[in-house]
Amino acid sequence: MTSIDPDALGIPQDAMERLSELAPGKAGGIFTSDLTVNEFLLVRQAGFTPLGLVLGTSVYHCGFQFGRWSRNQELDVLSQAMYHARELAMTRMQAEALTLGADGIVGVRLEVDFKEWGSDTAEFLAVGTAVKADDGTSWRNDQGQPFTSDLSGQDFWTLLQAGYAPLGLVMGVCVYHVAHRTFGNILSNIGQNTELPQFTQALYDARELAMARMQHEAEALHAEGIVGVQLTQENHIWGSHTTEFFAFGTAVRPIRPDHEIARPQLVLSLDT
Repeated sequence: MTSIDPDALGIPQDAMERLSELAPGKAGGIFTSDLTVNEFLLVRQAGFTPLGLVLGTSVYHCGFQFGRWSRNQELDVLSQAMYHARELAMTRMQAEALTLGADGIVGVRLEVDFKEWGSDTAEFLAVGTAVKADDGTSWRNDQGQPFTSDLSGQDFWTLLQAGYAPLGLVMGVCVYHVAHRTFGNILSNIGQNTELPQFTQALYDARELAMARMQHEAEALHAEGIVGVQLTQENHIWGSHTTEFFAFGTAVRPIRPDHEIARPQLVLSLDT
């Protein structure tokens, strides 16, 4: 089991006590999981034992930044805030998995909830099920951390059967200010079917920045590709002309030779 400093990572004592009850071999301990029954069975069939539900959270104050009325531009202060807060939550979730001696975390969910006590304050939550390989081999990534994946139990099983291993949940963030149209431009387009190039370019640029940052994270993990990519767009609390583009997916690479995955065959028997 890897040694960590829970205080340095911001993990409360109550969480450490909860995790101690989930530790493998703990007498009377029970595992917890948000996997469905079907997902649980497929994860077990893939050769992994669920250890417990792990989570990380960060309540974060997002700074102020304003875009020019008539200019398309990234709001890098907000981009950094939205990325760093998620990174803190993910790191704390992985730290909980490390205390359990986990090889990875499956079914990871990332959530953002802006709180009523301040329009610029949000809670960032990462939660998933920590798992450990039954054969004792390590499935941690090149950084020595448990892999993270947002794939469902079914997709996780299928990925392994296809000969690929998850490395980590990778993400890219871009908060972008979309320029307002001038009054003259609005009048000139009344009653016409026409593309709005300024809006097209803004959304295109913002998505490309988020996607490029996600790919850069995958490259740092020496991944071959990213599966299950999702690209979301949320205005949050910033108004109609400022929006966040969030790209995320599971970085993967071919399974190493020392990782043997059983591929069960379907056998039908007829009673006579």
